[in-house]
Amino acid sequence: MKVAISSTGTSFDSEVDARFGRCPYFIIYDTDSDSFEHIENQARGAMGGAGIQAAQMLINRGVEAVITGNVGPNAYRVLSSSPLRVYSGVTGTVRAAIERFKKGELTLSSGPDVSPHFGMK
Repeated sequence: MKVAISSTGTSFDSEVDARFGRCPYFIIYDTDSDSFEHIENQARGAMGGAGIQAAQMLINRGVEAVITGNVGPNAYRVLSSSPLRVYSGVTGTVRAAIERFKKGELTLSSGPDVSPHFGMK
């Protein structure tokens, strides 16, 4: 299973970014092979719709779950329209988030966490 984690950096020691659509990177962790890659979030600089673009990018990459700090309503709508599972409200390092995910300690998101303009500069 491919799991995407919104991240402040490119390693397992990076922090989970509170911003889904405007995070600098996503760590894509494969639970089957215990491997990961990082990808730059090209949507983060968008004038609008960053969350929607980031969500669609992850869906297109075959991601089956997203772990993040917060997700806005537009991104949540796109993510929840797919079979992808969303876990929000997560803090700490990417490594800790993955361990909590593997142990089943994360809670599925029941809706968006923030307003449509959260994280915009």
